[in-house]
Order: sequence, then structure tokens, then C-alpha cells
Amino acid sequence: MSSSWSVEVETKSPAAAVFKATFIDWDKLGPKLLPELITGVTLISGDGSPGSVRQINFSPVVPFSFVKERLDFIDHEKHEVKVSVVEGGHLGSKLESATSHIKVEPKGNGSVVKLTATYKAIAGADVAEDIEKGKEGFIKSVKAVEEYLAANPGTYA
Repeated sequence: MSSSWSVEVETKSPAAAVFKATFIDWDKLGPKLLPELITGVTLISGDGSPGSVRQINFSPVVPFSFVKERLDFIDHEKHEVKVSVVEGGHLGSKLESATSHIKVEPKGNGSVVKLTATYKAIAGADVAEDIEKGKEGFIKSVKAVEEYLAANPGTYA
């Protein structure tokens, strides 16, 4: 049986800029904005279109060293992506599967970033703490992008 959790983060930055910074250029910005968590992001296969796979490498403060995720869907106009974990993270140890659906919607002069994560836990695995850490990490990532965009006006305009 699959379960899910969601989180929303409001920003003062426009939806298009947040989407581009957080999802299109995360390979460059992730390690720069969150070096205490992310040591690198590498495109493993593809060109950034659906089917592409990227690997995110983490510092020792994260309980796993990497995660590989496949881009299942992207809509640049609606600022929406869907990704599936294909290797790493808690896949195989606590999770049978994990996907994320992220959408950045305009809100006033800013935007709201919505994440819904769907997962299938391995029988007996306790994922409650991991879900809280996932929410915290996502919020931290979006807030780091918001700060970067505020400090660099016109970037990703």
C-alpha cells in the first residue's frame, strides 16, 4: 500500500524563477546553496528531458550518500515536475518505491512550491522520522533558492 505526504512553501520570488533555479539548474545551485548537505549533482543519462536520470550526492550529515532520480514528467509552462527514485536513498532498505510531484504556482508577487511525495515502505520499516527530515530538507532548499534570488535580482527572470 502506498502512502504520501505533502508540504507547501511560500516564497517572495516569481514562480518561473523558483522553478528554473530549483529544478532546471539544481545541478549548479544545489551544491552552492546547501554545501553542508549537497556535495554534487550529476546528470547520469539523458538531456534533462523525461527519462533523464541525475544523481545527487550528499555530505555525511545525510543518512545516505546519494540518490538517483529519474525525471518522469516536466512542464516548463506550468512549472511542474515528477521524479522517481531509482537508486540510493532509503530505496531497498526502508522503501520499495518513492516518487515526488512538485509544482510551483504563482501567488501574488511570489509563489508557492507544492511537494507531494508518494512512497511504499518496506513492511516493518519506520519512516516517520525520514518524512520529517524530508520536509525540513525541502523547505530549507526552497528557502535557500528564495534567498539566492533575492540577492541576485534578475537571475532566472
